[in-house]
Amino acid sequence: MMMISMMGGRCYSSYGGSNGDRKSMSKSKSEADVVVIGYNFDSGPSLFSGLQSRGPQANPLAQVLDALGPTEFFKDLQQYAGPNAVLEWRKLLDAVLPLSTAAMALPPLSIRGDLGVLSTAAARYGPSLIKSFLQMGPGAALGATKLLRPFSEILDDLQLKDPFIRNWIDLLSFLLAGVKANAVLSAEMVYMFAEWYKPGCCLELHGIAAIVDALVRGLEKFGGRISLQSHVENIVVENDRAIGVKLRSGQFIRAKKAVVSNASMWDTLKLLPKEVVPKSYSDRVNTTTQCDSFMHLHLGFDAEGIRSDLGIHHIVVNDWKRGVDADQNVVLISIPSVLSPNLTPHGKHVLHAYMPGTEPFELWEGLDRRSAEYRNLKAERSEVMWKAVERAIGPGFSREKCEVKLVGSPLTRKVSSNRGTYGPAVQAGSDTFPGHSTPIAQLYCCGDSTFPGIGVPAVAASGAIVANSLVSVSQHSKLLDAIAI
Repeated sequence: MMMISMMGGRCYSSYGGSNGDRKSMSKSKSEADVVVIGYNFDSGPSLFSGLQSRGPQANPLAQVLDALGPTEFFKDLQQYAGPNAVLEWRKLLDAVLPLSTAAMALPPLSIRGDLGVLSTAAARYGPSLIKSFLQMGPGAALGATKLLRPFSEILDDLQLKDPFIRNWIDLLSFLLAGVKANAVLSAEMVYMFAEWYKPGCCLELHGIAAIVDALVRGLEKFGGRISLQSHVENIVVENDRAIGVKLRSGQFIRAKKAVVSNASMWDTLKLLPKEVVPKSYSDRVNTTTQCDSFMHLHLGFDAEGIRSDLGIHHIVVNDWKRGVDADQNVVLISIPSVLSPNLTPHGKHVLHAYMPGTEPFELWEGLDRRSAEYRNLKAERSEVMWKAVERAIGPGFSREKCEVKLVGSPLTRKVSSNRGTYGPAVQAGSDTFPGHSTPIAQLYCCGDSTFPGIGVPAVAASGAIVANSLVSVSQHSKLLDAIAI
């Protein structure tokens, strides 16, 4: 079996790299005036929860973009949104947290893409799933039937009308899956709510590189091999079966069992010979709506003069009325050096700001990345991020004092993702993410273009489903026993 990975499940490098983190050792004159060594940037998500949990409800590599403890969150909610917002939020948690029992009763790692699922999932977890429904009571059990419907339906049933609550949930939905609450699956939101807001939830921050290193160690432990900087030119198909891949170097690598692509549906399609792809398959791929792209800002700066209570994560929404999916409106800021000073030289901070899935690729299409027009557009479109950083950090921060200034655009993301997209804009309730098999025998797909969708937990689950489908039911069951779920 071989794996084509162009994106690494939502772990992007804004500058075309493929490592889990980026060390700033040199920069072009267009982006900085000095050379600095020692700043390390996470190229994708840097905040995780649930990685220490065990048992059937363990999170499959959970990504959390904003984890606020319940107690502090209620204080902030009371201060900034008022008592009615607090009441509605408690009402939502009272309804959603019991639903998480049903959402988590069937571990994603038990799923496979053939009839063997009757053994690994239905027979193994069916009794506990039924028990969880009985314990929930008729009201909650009835609500669980909407887990595959848009999350907004649960909000409507609860008659939640507070503007801040609705906006906040839209924001969380958008950051998680690239769509608002009226399009995200309830199951995905319920699952993540249980991680974000359950009593005792904690922050886990050690950098993407540590997770990547652990995955590589596991791969090599069981005889796998990973090849970096090995550009796949095309997937080789013979007699309607995927038999391997040809690299840009000219090397052919034969697959013993299957070829698995973690690239987007659009990028995977481009790797296939046109004559072997059914028109119905290519039509679906080419007509699937894409989420917009990203803008990134990576900074390294002196911590002197910066307030000591600087938080690690900040979200700046310029205008709630425009919607969280409006371009140039929402900026996320992560400053991991607040908790992990080893990421920078002594006395420095490292910062990553980005606009999530709201940057139109059309503005950038066709530009030469070496041109003055491109540099000017980067300066113009990144200004909103600079202002958000200044607002979040406050007095003491100065653009001029930044030792590292790196701006990423949709064109730099295009290296690893079609048109720099965040993924398919699939609307829950009206469409579903594709499965993992393809019309080409021995070719499977996982990642954000497949079920269950966008986000680290979903992408991790999709990869596990494909892996499970390529081994016997007996081997799959032994795995579940070994990890005690």
